[in-house]
Amino acid sequence: MPPVYRDDPYNGHNFEVIITGVSDDGTAVKGSFAEASGLEVTIDPIEYRNGSEDITVRKMPGLKKFTNITLKRGVIGDLAFWNWIVEAMNGLVRRTEGSVIMLDENRREVMRWNFKRGWPTKWTGPGFNAKNNEIAMETLEICHEGLEIDGQA
Repeated sequence: MPPVYRDDPYNGHNFEVIITGVSDDGTAVKGSFAEASGLEVTIDPIEYRNGSEDITVRKMPGLKKFTNITLKRGVIGDLAFWNWIVEAMNGLVRRTEGSVIMLDENRREVMRWNFKRGWPTKWTGPGFNAKNNEIAMETLEICHEGLEIDGQA
């Protein structure tokens, strides 16, 4: 679906995440998260200079790098992501595709970021402290090899 354009910016609190092939039966896992970050790509410059040229350095595009996607949610007892990283710890890294979907005020999809060949690289469990009044949060970090916005050529 191509992005839905409007004059006013969208809110950053309406989103959902879909990751395919992570559940035990191979279907997509659709989740609500408190935070999703890491939709980022960097193209590092390569600096180069010929000896016969002026003292100015040329800059050429180098390798593209994708930042890990970090997902945070309250602990709800769903073990799909934990089992996914356990498989990776046991040497069976299951790569998959997924999406971070931005929703409008009526919870309709307006923009989608798709990642390719992702796998879990880090899981962090909740911290416990009897002195505070906070939700127990878990964090999943997914590294991947490609990011695109749905509907772009």
